[in-house]
Amino acid sequence: MKGALFSLLGGICITMQGIFNARMSDAIGGWHTTVMVHIVAFTIAMIVYIKVRDGKGKSFRNVPLLYLIGGSFGVIVVFSELTAIHSIGPAAAIAILLVAQIGTAFIIESQGWFGEKRIPITLRQGLGLTMMLAGVILFQL
Repeated sequence: MKGALFSLLGGICITMQGIFNARMSDAIGGWHTTVMVHIVAFTIAMIVYIKVRDGKGKSFRNVPLLYLIGGSFGVIVVFSELTAIHSIGPAAAIAILLVAQIGTAFIIESQGWFGEKRIPITLRQGLGLTMMLAGVILFQL
């Protein structure tokens, strides 16, 4: 239940973030917006980190280098999403983004990449992903 609630919260925030960032980029530009978003996010994350301190800072040495670059995907996410919202609107941009997220997660799980438990693809999952893709295409017509 906790995971579902955080997924719901994350989905709402991704949508709101995309719309807010697109509006900010109208005033200051896409890359300026991307930088500002990450400065604000870093500041908030540091404040929470200083207050909570729930991790083991010295354990960074145990994390494979590949996983330390995970935050850099955020730069691509912010800029891509605000550009997509400008080009095709929030609903279409978010619909495509969600199908891309689910499709990517589907591939990662089915292959067992990045330490994820390998989950075989079922016909039902394949049909579900195909139906979602068809829905996005119909949504665009």
